[in-house]
Amino acid sequence: MREHFLIVDDDPAFTRVLARAMTRRGFEVQVARDVATAVALAQQQAPDLATVDLKMEGPSGLSLIPQLAAINPDMRILVLTGYASIATAVEAIKSGAHNYLPKPADADQILRALEGEAEASELNSDIPDTPMSVNRLEWEHIQKVLHEHEGNISATARALGMHRRTLQRKLAKHPVRR
Repeated sequence: MREHFLIVDDDPAFTRVLARAMTRRGFEVQVARDVATAVALAQQQAPDLATVDLKMEGPSGLSLIPQLAAINPDMRILVLTGYASIATAVEAIKSGAHNYLPKPADADQILRALEGEAEASELNSDIPDTPMSVNRLEWEHIQKVLHEHEGNISATARALGMHRRTLQRKLAKHPVRR
């Protein structure tokens, strides 16, 4: 009997490639582009494994994690995102995700993360010689304050002492890598 794999992401190219890769590895794959579709698919056939994108149209992928865990408590859930931050990683794990990976990630990395395995090089990674850049630190801080204010842009802007539009421009940009 094949394991069921649910991919929840609003990027059609990414889901097509990942679905094909997981099908080749012997999984029965279902794809959802939003939270409501993911819940409906999971209720029809409870998946064994799931990847959930953090930022999608409509509700965040974080809101989906407890719903999926309620459908199948044994389901292994991985959060994938192009907007990785420490705050969202902590929130994802607290919500019930088993692991968290920044995009881009290939099928083998995803399966290792879902199985709880990590390469020795990942476990024994040294502290980088160079600290995070000021831009990355700023982005991490903004994400933390935004999370503390439950996604409220106006309240976050007030807390950070900046204009709301300035904050919106900063949030619209992709995060700085380092």
